[in-house]
Amino acid sequence: MTNARLENPAELLQQAGHPFGERILALADVLAERSESPDGLTCTYLTPAHRAVASMLADCMRAAGMAVETDAAANVVGRYASDDPHARTLIVGSHYDTVRNAGKYDGRLGILTGLIVIEHLNRLGRRLPFHVELIAFSEEEGVRFSTPFIGSSAVAGRFDPAMLEVRDAAGFQLGALMREMGLDPEAIPALARDPARLAGYLEVHIEQGPVLLEENLPVGVVSAIAGAVRYTVNVTGQAGHAGTVPMGQRRDAGAAAAEMVLAVERRCLGVPTLVGTVGRLLVPNGAVNVIPGRCELSLDVRAADDATRDAAAADIFREFETIAARRGVTVERQETMRAPAAPCAPRFRSALAQAVAAAGVRPFELPSGAGHDAMMFSGVTDIGMLFVRCGNGGISHNPLETVTAADADVAARVLLDTLSRLGAP
Repeated sequence: MTNARLENPAELLQQAGHPFGERILALADVLAERSESPDGLTCTYLTPAHRAVASMLADCMRAAGMAVETDAAANVVGRYASDDPHARTLIVGSHYDTVRNAGKYDGRLGILTGLIVIEHLNRLGRRLPFHVELIAFSEEEGVRFSTPFIGSSAVAGRFDPAMLEVRDAAGFQLGALMREMGLDPEAIPALARDPARLAGYLEVHIEQGPVLLEENLPVGVVSAIAGAVRYTVNVTGQAGHAGTVPMGQRRDAGAAAAEMVLAVERRCLGVPTLVGTVGRLLVPNGAVNVIPGRCELSLDVRAADDATRDAAAADIFREFETIAARRGVTVERQETMRAPAAPCAPRFRSALAQAVAAAGVRPFELPSGAGHDAMMFSGVTDIGMLFVRCGNGGISHNPLETVTAADADVAARVLLDTLSRLGAP
């Protein structure tokens, strides 16, 4: 086998005449048969369905020419070695767990795209100037233990040992369950990769939104994974009888909260990459004939850069205070989560864009509003992401989630071309 830089990606792509996309979708169909429920796809951490999918992925990786192990976090790791033992390692990854009643492609599309590309390289006898680790991360969604990124945080060196103490709804403790399943949680810290030995991290993922669909493009290059900040907000007014308190004398927490929701929408409209969402709005002890004395709402603000996000959040809370003062209510907030934005590296964005153009597609960049395993590697190594068009109006986390064979085929060819363009890092 040769380890020379692939100087002519177009030649390599011409050799890839078989339908990558059809094979990717067929494998996704087979994986989806392993489910916790008979009437939909659910695959959560360390369930029998989860272990069955891991076993199948390991078999597929071996058949594709990789050395395979399942590590202490239940990640399935396939290594396609360079001929140069001193070469650095490029990670290509995504997750194989799912939400409840999921679609077939969230996470798994990226694993299978990497699998098909490495299988093709192996069939041609081609090696790269870097090792490739195809990693099927065990847990990204956080469904069973309300603890996301178990697998990728371990590999990125960001695993929090406190996670081992959490319990699922049935009372199973994560650490104890891992031991019962033959895993060694004490070995998780050793899974962290040495940043100096990494050549970067690449992820292919279904978009989970409608942007590429509206642009009529099969793939897009991710510019950054949005940084998010979340709050709980309490609005306190004065409860009163719905029939006896005149409208002008009310301190209605519900009306104030409604105005605050519209303020969030108003501030975030028209700003590139910025989104603001009130996804939970409650009137505790509310009744049809009582003026709301208290409201609870959530606030989620995201943007591709932290400065844009934080400026919007500051403006929103200034407006909340103005609304509260005018309506005679008080407003209190508590920050519950903060995640920094994860910008994609220029070298990966450039390589992906060139590969997209070579595939005959208009290069197009877009941010990711959702979180991904790639976030765990931001600051550890360069990251890059390729989005694949999501059908059915962009529906995801849903059985209606779709990807076409043609789009999956383009994604595989773009990944193959990108690997050839990267060369020795």
